Amino acid sequence: MISKIFCNSILVLFFIFANLSAAQGLSTKDFNFINPENIVWNSFPAFPERVKLAILVGNPTKAEPFIVRVKVPNGEKIMPHLHPEDRIYTVVSGIFYIGIGDKYDENNLKAYPPGSVVVLPGNTPHFHLAKSGEYITQVYAIGPLGLDYLDKQFDPRIKSK
Repeated sequence: MISKIFCNSILVLFFIFANLSAAQGLSTKDFNFINPENIVWNSFPAFPERVKLAILVGNPTKAEPFIVRVKVPNGEKIMPHLHPEDRIYTVVSGIFYIGIGDKYDENNLKAYPPGSVVVLPGNTPHFHLAKSGEYITQVYAIGPLGLDYLDKQFDPRIKSK
């Protein structure tokens, strides 16, 4: 059982790093900027197909600070998962619904309006729903980025195999 969990964790990290290895946002070493109209949204294999990710600052595959934005269209769910890194979410637009727990339960969702800041300690099981329209969150963390679904049947990286 432990070797199966270890192998799944290695597989998850491989897919994350393989798909982010060329991704790099703005450097924290130089003055720079990015305007909203220049943000590049991409698919991210760890998310459902319609959910998009934009890398704004840093390289999420490295042990360094990074900032990404996540755009989740209306009605999309992200099933229970966890990240090894501590995260700070800022709601950019829409209403961000997040629930804490290892089972998806809409009754446990809490709504956070634009401008809200949500602190999520590493390894905290949680889930999301775009319940009232599209939302965009900005995530600050120190990498490397990790994402592990609690129930592998919901992991798009495994389903696509």
